[in-house]
Amino acid sequence: MRRPSWRRRPARRPGRPFRPRTLRARLTFGLVLLLAVSCAAVGVAAVVELNGFLTRRVDEQLAQVGDRFPESLEHHGLLPDDHDGDEYGDTRRQAPGTFGARLLHGTVTNTGLIRSGDPAADLDVDLTATDRRRLARVPADSSPHTVGFSALGGYRVVASPGRDGDVLVVGLPLEPVRAAVHRLELVAAGVFGLALVVAGVAGALWVRWSLRPLGRVTATATRVSELPLASGEVALPARVPEADPHSEVGRVAGAFDRMLGHVEDALTERHAVEERLRRFAADASHELRTPVASVRGHAELALLHPGPVPPEVTRALERIAAESSRMGGMVDDLLLLARLDAGRPLERRPVDLTRLVLDAVADARAAGPGHHWALDLPEDPVTVTGDAHRLHQVLANLLANARLHTPGGTTVTVTLDPGEVPARPGDCPDRPAVRLSVHDDGPGVPPEVRPHVFERFTRAEHRRKSGAPGGGAGLGLSIVAAVVEAHAGSVALESGPGSTSFTVLLPARGAGTG
Repeated sequence: MRRPSWRRRPARRPGRPFRPRTLRARLTFGLVLLLAVSCAAVGVAAVVELNGFLTRRVDEQLAQVGDRFPESLEHHGLLPDDHDGDEYGDTRRQAPGTFGARLLHGTVTNTGLIRSGDPAADLDVDLTATDRRRLARVPADSSPHTVGFSALGGYRVVASPGRDGDVLVVGLPLEPVRAAVHRLELVAAGVFGLALVVAGVAGALWVRWSLRPLGRVTATATRVSELPLASGEVALPARVPEADPHSEVGRVAGAFDRMLGHVEDALTERHAVEERLRRFAADASHELRTPVASVRGHAELALLHPGPVPPEVTRALERIAAESSRMGGMVDDLLLLARLDAGRPLERRPVDLTRLVLDAVADARAAGPGHHWALDLPEDPVTVTGDAHRLHQVLANLLANARLHTPGGTTVTVTLDPGEVPARPGDCPDRPAVRLSVHDDGPGVPPEVRPHVFERFTRAEHRRKSGAPGGGAGLGLSIVAAVVEAHAGSVALESGPGSTSFTVLLPARGAGTG
C-alpha cells in the first residue's frame, strides 16, 4: 500500500511561542523584524534627541531669566533696589509658568508662580512637604536640575546663592517639552507602524516572487514522491523550468534536474532488466515443459515394461517420475508468475466461491486424512468476479500449505464471510469485499519467515512435517499473493504459537476491481 505523501501538521502547544516554519515565512518575518528594530532605533534616537534639544532650550531660557524673579519675592514683587517702582514691574518680563522660590537655611520662605495670561505673580503656591524637601535638596550650583512637583508637574530649576545668605530658585515648566516629545512618539508610532505593514506585504510578495523557482522544485519533488518506483515502468514528470543558474535557487533546480535524469536512467535500466528476467522466466518455463513431460512419460513407460526389472531400477524410475512431476509443477508455477508479472489479464466471470471452497476442502481432506477439516460458510452462496481456475489454485495452495506445515491432528478451518470491509487498505469503504480465511492451530510460522512468507522460494524446512513427499519449491504462497493482487484484492498473515490465519480479501461482485 502506498502511503500518502502528506503528513498532518502537529498542533502548536498552548503557550509555545510562534515560530515560522516555511522559508517564505521566515524571510518575511526576518525582514519585518529587522525593519521594526531599525524603526525602533530611529524613533528612540529621535525622541531622545528632541527631548535633549528642547530641554537645552529651557536651560537657555532659565539663564536669561536669572534670579531677579525669586529675589523680588522677598520684597513681595518689588525690586530690591527700587521700592518705589511698579509693584509688578518684575513679573511682567517673565514667561507664563515661571516658578520662583526663596530658601533660607534649607526652608522655603517664599514662593511665586507666573500664571498664564496674568502678569501678576501668585505669591502663595501650594507646595506639599515633599515638594519643599525636593526644593531643599537642589544644589545651589547655578546648574539646571529637574524637579517634579505634585501639583505643578515637572520643572527645570536653577538654584543660586542670594545676597542675604539665602538660596534663590527659578524654574520653567517641562510640560511643553513633554507634549512635543509625546506628539513625536505618536507620529513616529503611526508612521513606522504603517511602514511595517506596507513593508510586510511588499516583502511577502517579493519573497514569494523570488522563491517561485524553489516552489516549482518542490512541486516536482512532490509529484516524484507520489510515483510508485518499486517496480514497473516509471515515467518521471517534466523537469523543473529553467531558472537563473547564477542564483542559489537556480543551482538547486539544476542539481535537482540532473538528479532526476540519473534516477530516470536507473529506473529505465531496472525496468529493462526486469523485462528481460520476465521474458527469460516465461521462455525458460515454456521450453522446459516439453522435455520435463517427455522425461516423465518415458519413466512411466519404462515402469509399464512387462519384463523383469531389477528393484533398484524400478525405484530409480519411480523417483524420476516423481521428481519430473514435481519439476513440471514448478515450471507451471514459474510460467504463471511470469505471466502475472507481465500483466496478462485473467478471466472475468462470475465465480461461486462457496462451491470452490467445498471442492478445495474435499480435495484437501482426501490428501490429508490425518488433519481435521472444518468449514464456516454463510447460508447463501458467495459470488465474486474473477478467474475460477486461479481462485481454486489460491485455495488449494493455502490448504496445501496448512497440511504440509502442520502435524497430524491439526484442525484447519476455512471461513467465508461476505463482509463490508475494503478489499485493500486505502480503498473506499463503500467497496465491500469477501473475506476468505484459512486458520489452523498448528505450531505457527517462524518469526524470521513471516516478513518474507509471500516472496518466491521462501521455505521453512524445520517446520515441515517429517515424511512429507518432496515438498514444494516455495512458490505456493507467492502465487497466492500474485493471483489475489491480480483480482484487486489483498492477502495477510497473522501467526503465533497455536494459531495461524491467512486472510484473503476479494472485491465482492458488483463492487468493482479498480
